[in-house]
Amino acid sequence: MRSETNSAKPEMCIKNRDNLYRLIISQLFYDGHSTIASSLATQVNADPPCSPSDRLMSVVAKGLQHETDRQKESEQVLNLNPIQQMLIGPGIDLEFETDVSCTAPEPSLYETVYVTSHKGACRAGAFSPDGQLIATGSSDASIKILDVERMLAKAHDISSNDNQEGQGHPVIRTLYDHLEEVTCLEFHPNKPILASGSRDCHVKLFDYSKTSVKKAFKTINDVEPITCISFHPLGDFLVMGTNSPVIRLYDINTVQCYVCSLPTHQHTGPVTSINYEPSARYFVSSSRDGSIKLWDAVSNKCINTFEKAHDGSQVCSVTFSRNGKYILSSGKDSLVKLWELSTSRCLIAYTGAGTTGKQEHRTQALFNHTEEYVMFPDEATTSLCAWNARNASRQQLLSLGHNGPIRSIVHSPNSAAFLTCSDDFRARFWYRKHLIGA
Repeated sequence: MRSETNSAKPEMCIKNRDNLYRLIISQLFYDGHSTIASSLATQVNADPPCSPSDRLMSVVAKGLQHETDRQKESEQVLNLNPIQQMLIGPGIDLEFETDVSCTAPEPSLYETVYVTSHKGACRAGAFSPDGQLIATGSSDASIKILDVERMLAKAHDISSNDNQEGQGHPVIRTLYDHLEEVTCLEFHPNKPILASGSRDCHVKLFDYSKTSVKKAFKTINDVEPITCISFHPLGDFLVMGTNSPVIRLYDINTVQCYVCSLPTHQHTGPVTSINYEPSARYFVSSSRDGSIKLWDAVSNKCINTFEKAHDGSQVCSVTFSRNGKYILSSGKDSLVKLWELSTSRCLIAYTGAGTTGKQEHRTQALFNHTEEYVMFPDEATTSLCAWNARNASRQQLLSLGHNGPIRSIVHSPNSAAFLTCSDDFRARFWYRKHLIGA
């Protein structure tokens, strides 16, 4: 028996749930918790009966000795440099974590440090990969790019000149090349390029390194209004969702379009959200049809579908955790869910948002930069709901100060900052209070 234990691979033991439960039951009997052990044995139909044993404690002790090495291997996949790793940590990983205290500030401690206005409803927002720029898009068809450091400086110097795109002004570019509402924005992962999708059925690529830029240097033409876009982590491809159920994959150099060769793999309703996994193995999509689909990023085929992911309600947003192990989703049922890919199940439901229960408009659930908190704007009250990402405990609400529904919310990838875009024509840049000063 001893040699069998030593030769068994740990991952095989963990996958074998029956073995795991039998170890737990035997340990409970061994520790004197016979009532709990008997109840669990009945629940999992343990047959033959389990005898008292201290084996689980021994296995756990040995496993913990190797846990640090396994976690380091997992973190290396993220391609974070040591400074990034120190600043934002490894992110959420329930495989390794038990009790973890949060080091990042609660979202309720953020405050507005800058507000920019469009001439129509503000419907899209994005952060650059380094967190130094934000972009906002509007139903007036315009796009603004703003400098984060200038917005923070502006918060200290209210009396400075407010000329648009003047010296030191936060708005560094204003782009006009769409004919209808800008619905989605995405910065290129490693080049000074901003991609924008619109109801005019076009995706535009802007080179914002040029100070005089107003128009796109490349246009991707589609036949449906664009709803969502996501760059491949290497930047050569763009995956796109539209009002059609069929997901498109574009080569941004040749503008060649690819779709999955199996029609049954596609959604049955318009695509609402799409995102690549950070290591580019997969991408994930959601739809008005109520499903979430996981796609192989190489073969462009659907490999898993979560039907009725939000009990039949439209799924509004999907995004990966940094380690690619989890998907965070939100639906018009005002629920936020964390899905584990290895087991294809919902691990955590974040509840309590949505004073009216249902949402009229689509919005996003997101992680903060450390993945310690989950954030979701409540439509009826225009306040921000937040939860501890690991145990789903509700945090203090934050009034977002908008006079209309929040149509887009995005968090900085590396600092305590986020952006809210609203139908009140405004985009608000939020930052952690105690870093701003008096």
